[in-house]
Amino acid sequence: MAAEDSFITQYEYGQMLYENPRGIGCVHCHGKHGEGAVIARYKEQGEEKVLKGPDIRHADEATLKAVLKKRHRVMPTYFLTPQEIAALHYYLSHEEE
Repeated sequence: MAAEDSFITQYEYGQMLYENPRGIGCVHCHGKHGEGAVIARYKEQGEEKVLKGPDIRHADEATLKAVLKKRHRVMPTYFLTPQEIAALHYYLSHEEE
């Protein structure tokens, strides 16, 4: 289906997936627009630690796809289609429409 045949834009679809991609939204760890966000602050052996989601605004689509298919210690595993990954990338790489 072409974007012009849809009732939402590619940007809106990407934003929807970013905020709720079937579970915990990317927004919780990567910030409102992919800039990265603090997930938790804690102490480990008396040392202050910060767990932070990285800035993903400048990731290319191939990198985003590879990261989403890989298992992570902290990040949930998402089972997204290539079209969904493309929409997420579009959202992250474009200014608000």
